[in-house]
Amino acid sequence: MTRASDVEAAQSRAHFGSVYFATQEYARVIRVMIVDDSAVVREVLQQLLRKHPDISVIGVAQDPIFALQRMQVSWPDVLVLDVEMPRMDGISFLRRIMTDRPTPTVICSSLTQAGQQTSLDALAAGAVAIIPKAQLGVASSLRESEHDLVEAIRSASVANVRRLAQPTVAGPKLTADAVLAAPPPNRAMVRTTDAVVAIGVSTGGTQALQYLLPALPATCPGIVIVQHMPEHFTRSFAQRLDGLSQIAVKEAASGDRVLAGQALIAPGGKHLLVKRSGAQYVVEVVDGPLVSRHRPSVDVLFRSVAKAAGSNALGVIMTGMGDDGAHGLKEMLDAGAHTVAQDEGSCVIFGMPKEAIKQGGVREVLALAQLPPLIAHFGRRTEHQPNARHKT
Repeated sequence: MTRASDVEAAQSRAHFGSVYFATQEYARVIRVMIVDDSAVVREVLQQLLRKHPDISVIGVAQDPIFALQRMQVSWPDVLVLDVEMPRMDGISFLRRIMTDRPTPTVICSSLTQAGQQTSLDALAAGAVAIIPKAQLGVASSLRESEHDLVEAIRSASVANVRRLAQPTVAGPKLTADAVLAAPPPNRAMVRTTDAVVAIGVSTGGTQALQYLLPALPATCPGIVIVQHMPEHFTRSFAQRLDGLSQIAVKEAASGDRVLAGQALIAPGGKHLLVKRSGAQYVVEVVDGPLVSRHRPSVDVLFRSVAKAAGSNALGVIMTGMGDDGAHGLKEMLDAGAHTVAQDEGSCVIFGMPKEAIKQGGVREVLALAQLPPLIAHFGRRTEHQPNARHKT
């Protein structure tokens, strides 16, 4: 994994769930338990976390059985959990915890090919964040990931994990006509028969997308997605969603066309842009600096959609911590797009939607269960209603 520059590291690497928050924003000490069968990992993690006054390690355990015994005495605010351990694997333990007593959990996992799928299983089971852990040179790799780990713990400590433990049952799947009416003759950004749905999501997003995309019909408008995730995870995640959904889901590649019935997910560690190609839309995957402390950045995607698609676009900002996407969504609204924020009650973390509302970029606030019919019907709209700001 390429090490970020000092400036980028100060802002935060683009790992899933890694969000900057000043320590003073936390009014209480976060009680953490570390569960890992490696004594080296347990010791290094304790050393790293001791440096942060808002985090207290209340216990360590070499496997989930010992961990559960200690947790009965003092329950942590956040678990830092390995996956492959003796007596009980981390995913089975996580499922048990999320059923009995939902607890914010950060998975510290290796990025091997087999481990990718395991880590995705952990996210599906309710983990809030993933911190990559190297198989070789584990101590140094953990030290390099200190900032990401600390911010993942802070994010997890305020996550509404009951949203992860109690998934919403999908409503009826609605069909949609993806062909739009002829564009008005005097618009600077004319409408086309192609509509673009741009989605930005972070912490809690893997579960939200696993609800949203399978609930969409194969005729829904083309979708582009930025989900804050590490490199190497997005391809497996897209393949999982593809197997669950009527629509096609794939990791985006430069030149891919935005097509009805397909969702393109930004690769981890790369920015995703939408560009106009005649009456069609294509994506470009590019390197670049961290934007809003992330790569991929929701702001980059939304701003490109505002420029390329204007009123042909629907922007949706969903669960996540921080402010990535707020500026871009405001630009989409100003360009004539319909913009939506996921409501607080259905978010794991309301940070990103809340900031977008605060900045005046949100026209409508909807629960997660209301998003599939909105997206399915978006291609049928011949005109957007006049822009209106959400009233707080």
